[in-house]
Amino acid sequence: MRAPQSLKQQFLKKWMMGLQVCDSAKQNMSILERKKAIKLSADIAIASTRNSMTKWSRAIMEKALRDNNNGNNKIVDLVLAFNNKRPTMIRPNNNNNNKRVRSKKILKKIHRSRKLRRNSVAPQMGLAKSLARKIVKKRTQVLKSLVPGGEFMDDISLIEETLDYIMSLRTQVDVMRTLAKATEIIHGK
Repeated sequence: MRAPQSLKQQFLKKWMMGLQVCDSAKQNMSILERKKAIKLSADIAIASTRNSMTKWSRAIMEKALRDNNNGNNKIVDLVLAFNNKRPTMIRPNNNNNNKRVRSKKILKKIHRSRKLRRNSVAPQMGLAKSLARKIVKKRTQVLKSLVPGGEFMDDISLIEETLDYIMSLRTQVDVMRTLAKATEIIHGK
């Protein structure tokens, strides 16, 4: 990842380009449409600063390209033209990694260990492990729904992408706060 200052400068340049497109079309926009256009330009700007290196950035740009209403393509095209490339599409992993081939010996060992667990004092521990797995699975599903493109990621890449996404969102917030403070100073509030 780039140095934070460089990332902030790249984001600000691209966001300003997107805002200029929004500004030129603002006479025909309602407040809600303007809000969506500003959010879209910020999302595209932060995603394009990652140069399609991450799955979440490609997912944001891909979604913006699919939603071609309200002049979104102008914003997307302008910011992506600055990068000189379009994102590559995200596809779900069709690898058969989830299907494991097990030998009969392994299956017998598992069956024996389950029998031993049923007969020992360990059922409470097994229940705790089961409950913990369910909680982790549920939280992973929530995380997948929060990170753009998360539904197509395995657990390890989901964590890596989430960390990168959080860093990018922090950058976005820092730049927006700085811009808001500068606006307050200019207007004397």
